[in-house]
Amino acid sequence: MTELPPLREVIARHGLAARHSLGQHFLLDGNLTDRIVREAGDLGGRHVIEVGPGPGGLTRSLLASAASSVTAIELDRRAIGAVTDLAQSAGGRLMVVEGDALAVDYAALVPAPRQVIANLPYNVASPLLVGWLRQAALFERLTLMFQHEVAERICAEPDTPAYGRLSVLAQWVCGARIVLRLPPAAFTPPPKVSSAVVSLTPHATQPDPAVFRRMEALTAAAFGQRRKMLRGSLRGLGGEALLERAGIKGERRAETLSVAEFERLVGLEWAV
Repeated sequence: MTELPPLREVIARHGLAARHSLGQHFLLDGNLTDRIVREAGDLGGRHVIEVGPGPGGLTRSLLASAASSVTAIELDRRAIGAVTDLAQSAGGRLMVVEGDALAVDYAALVPAPRQVIANLPYNVASPLLVGWLRQAALFERLTLMFQHEVAERICAEPDTPAYGRLSVLAQWVCGARIVLRLPPAAFTPPPKVSSAVVSLTPHATQPDPAVFRRMEALTAAAFGQRRKMLRGSLRGLGGEALLERAGIKGERRAETLSVAEFERLVGLEWAV
């Protein structure tokens, strides 16, 4: 790649002041973006998807890696211009896609092996993650930046305050761990909260899409009223009878169940 202008100059040239409505907080420190890329492992031969590249800080680090290609998906027209300028220096390794990452067909867009590496827009980070979990078999790994609170929920253990529906869905289909924590001052503009990078590695065996939908319904019911006993929160799915068949006491609450116990419940026939 040719000599690139400073990212703050790119932001000024393209009028890329971060927009709260788009959940934008830019990471401009090349040392930090390089570290995020290293957390994704050896990218040789991999095709990387980045969502919300903004002015292209993380994109630059991805292009400096051994990745075969980088596909940047961006909704903000201002950032499209900034990343398109970067593509002209990337020797054909960077493809820029204007669109909504929630509606992308990833299997058709990028060949395998695929990884997602992204500093996600805060306002759509959780819906994006759940969409990728539904099709986790498509990806070798996901290395994703979240608000720290969301990262803690993804990786939380049972019977802890952060444990909930997102914990179960993520850990059911992936190994999940926090690999980097960043303070607000690392970003431009600084958000009001800290952030963290989560590494998600899909398990070798993935549930059928219909089974994943059942788990979504089960966890939505179980965690819908967090302090309610399971015999009540799961009444519409079989309640006490369902729990008895799974060997789970009805007075327990959703946050005390392990992922394995949720899997046991999802494998039973429901009274619906």
